[in-house]
Amino acid sequence: MTKEYQLFVEPSGSTPTFKKSFEIVERKGIGHPDTICDLMMEEVEIALSRLYLEVTGSVQHHNMDKALLVAGQSENKFGGGKVTKPMRLVVGDRATFDGTVSRRRIEETVTSVCNSWFENNMRYVRKNDVEYQLEIGQASGELRSIFSGPTWMGANDTSALVGYAPMTETENSVLQTEEFLNSGKFKSEFCESGEDIKVMGFRNKDSLELTIAMAFVDSWVPSEERYFQRKSEMVQTLEEFHRNMGRFRDVRITMNNLDRHGMGLEGLYLTVLGTSADNSDSGQVGRGNRANRLISLSRPAGSEAIAGKNAVSHIGKIYNMMCFKIAAEIYREIPDLEEVFVWMYNSIGRRIDHPKAVVIQSSSKSPVRDPTIEEIVAENISGMDEFCKYLMSGKALVA
Repeated sequence: MTKEYQLFVEPSGSTPTFKKSFEIVERKGIGHPDTICDLMMEEVEIALSRLYLEVTGSVQHHNMDKALLVAGQSENKFGGGKVTKPMRLVVGDRATFDGTVSRRRIEETVTSVCNSWFENNMRYVRKNDVEYQLEIGQASGELRSIFSGPTWMGANDTSALVGYAPMTETENSVLQTEEFLNSGKFKSEFCESGEDIKVMGFRNKDSLELTIAMAFVDSWVPSEERYFQRKSEMVQTLEEFHRNMGRFRDVRITMNNLDRHGMGLEGLYLTVLGTSADNSDSGQVGRGNRANRLISLSRPAGSEAIAGKNAVSHIGKIYNMMCFKIAAEIYREIPDLEEVFVWMYNSIGRRIDHPKAVVIQSSSKSPVRDPTIEEIVAENISGMDEFCKYLMSGKALVA
């Protein structure tokens, strides 16, 4: 089989990220308004792909990567406040409507998936806390034609994506911090902890500073004194968590830095629903975590949001996820590599298994001329069909 892409392998010529003096990494947790949009639209996309497969026998053109969660309004109160205006989720994108899959069925699927997502992931959000505004239009004929060709699916966008390996200690620490704070164990011990959590990590050589924003649920907070007591206990628990990991010489942790003693409700980070979207902060697809589930400011990043993009034709999702997969495999299989970057590029209409270029950059202790790199790239591209099926399975973690 003729290779349908150009492969470039070269040294990165830069200091590996983990060797740099400073590193900045951010993670937006599951209840952050941006992450809510990402995760919800990803589940919507998967549900629509399965609907098209079930009804028509193949996935049709659609993308669900445009969503805005408009913050509602609430009144906080010690012991439990109330929502006075529901959040509004605006979904505006394109799908294929025909005689077998109607607009009404698409909209019912979107609403059902979103309701289920809130029910499964946000402990305090109920159906009447969210309103939906669906602005889903018919996909253009030109883009729909990509899905009716006789051969492999054509890319429905021109994009260049990037992935890398390995994760640094800073990246792992930031990710695991949020996962720990949103774990069942932590939530059972600290019921007042909401799902809306943001972790910002700043590494200075071998020291790590973590700045955490965590929404408190007011129904579990009877007083200002109790709020500050529980916040102190949370920080102590998190400090012990990091001592047990032992990755850094020291870890300094602060939480909810806008809090002010003596100001009552106005000096505390309180919510009714466990997310700032109930009153103060809106969210949008693509403003949050990248394909490695982090926002790593010291790393290269593409311009594409992966959540909600079509899993069989949109290379903004497919190549983004595959770049990280290829990078991880190259790093694992080739000794002495310190860091690997993988770029993939293609243009609209060209088969997704025929990228125009794949670029591998690596830093290592010695020059890399290893045929394993070409083998790994070729194996992944030839397995594109199975990879797309994996993306549609819902097993891939996208945010």
